Amino acid sequence: DFFSIGSNDLTQYLLAVDRDNAKVTRHYNSLNPAFLRALDYAVQAVHRQGKWIGLCGELGAKGSVLPLLVGLGLDELSMSAPSIPAAKARMAQLDSRECRKLLNQAMACRTSLEVEHLLAQFRMTQQDAPLVTAECITLESDWRSKEEVLKGMTDNLLLAGRCRYPRKLEADLWAREAVFSTGLGFSFAIPHSKSEHIEQSTISVARLQAPVRWGDDEAQFIIMLTLNKHAAGDQHMRIFSRLARRIMHEEFRNALVNAASADAIASLLQHELEL
Repeated sequence: DFFSIGSNDLTQYLLAVDRDNAKVTRHYNSLNPAFLRALDYAVQAVHRQGKWIGLCGELGAKGSVLPLLVGLGLDELSMSAPSIPAAKARMAQLDSRECRKLLNQAMACRTSLEVEHLLAQFRMTQQDAPLVTAECITLESDWRSKEEVLKGMTDNLLLAGRCRYPRKLEADLWAREAVFSTGLGFSFAIPHSKSEHIEQSTISVARLQAPVRWGDDEAQFIIMLTLNKHAAGDQHMRIFSRLARRIMHEEFRNALVNAASADAIASLLQHELEL
């Protein structure tokens, strides 16, 4: 025997909210402290009987909520296959005791908004992965358009366990491109976004086999900056400005273009950007 919590339906039933009803859908929120207390009660009761209990539904795939789910002590989380790599990577960084403390604090909150702020503060206390790693650098990529480049680079972030929703992150990057193209000339481009859809702030690199159209120019060396929206206030612009200034120097550009490996590019960026 086992128990499985359907988070979508249980949220609706407990809060008496039909999330498909536009008049009340704003009240549908699985971070409601009362809902979290109900989950904790269910898990504790089932475990006292020596039974297995898991959770399915949208809640299980939300990376920002994962610390609370770990704190609950669930035996299993059900989510779509594309969400699994990022969830595993995130979970490997969590301390179950700290997550339990966080859950206790969340259950003592008065509103969903207080819980969201608590989660944001918790994320800021966690050890961030390095901004630049070789696994987020692709060399001699055969992408043939700006669209393929942004899709390929965000997909790579999913595989690296740094992004859970690559299409949403890609949409944030396109929103930035709509303001003005991020091409810098010299066949370089720096697409960038401060987004809630990047789990770990990352500088990604793609060195293409051939240049692609990028706004009114062409680009063959792409450096993509994706920072979590809860990152330190001006970190986004500080890194972007430093990178843009360095690209103005021919010696730096040549070093990137002629680097023999992804590790060499990662080391160069870490040194030049003082990361």
